Amino acid sequence: MTGIDIGSDAFDDQTFIARRHAYEGPNVSPPLTWSGVPDDATELVLLCEDPDAPSGVFVHWIVVGIDPHSGGVGAGQSPPRGTELVNGYGDRGWGGPHPPPGDDAHHYLFRLYALAEPCVLPDAPRAEQVHEAVEEKQLASGTLVGLYRR
Repeated sequence: MTGIDIGSDAFDDQTFIARRHAYEGPNVSPPLTWSGVPDDATELVLLCEDPDAPSGVFVHWIVVGIDPHSGGVGAGQSPPRGTELVNGYGDRGWGGPHPPPGDDAHHYLFRLYALAEPCVLPDAPRAEQVHEAVEEKQLASGTLVGLYRR
């Protein structure tokens, strides 16, 4: 399986995400860029999850049906042709970092999957459901990790 290069102008891999993108801040989704998507991909799926959340993996953003020929998404935007699903806050779209005050920095994993066929998910999937749905259909994937603490 090949890898997708995913990055952001707002933060580098394994560095802190600005308050602008946090839930208690303006809560603007960060800009993302990607490359290396296989030509035979039919769609991309974007998942942002926090595996450090005290109640278990918390979903911050899930977007399905993204145009596989796109190269990214601007800050505060929905990825091209993508459908934003319901996040862990119960809202559709981006819900920024909001770890408990005093916790060590949480890790926010932005995972992009290139799929051979469309992905079917419930409207408010858990992270495990996304992983299961893409497991056998993925042609390539990439991960960008941001950090945040309050």
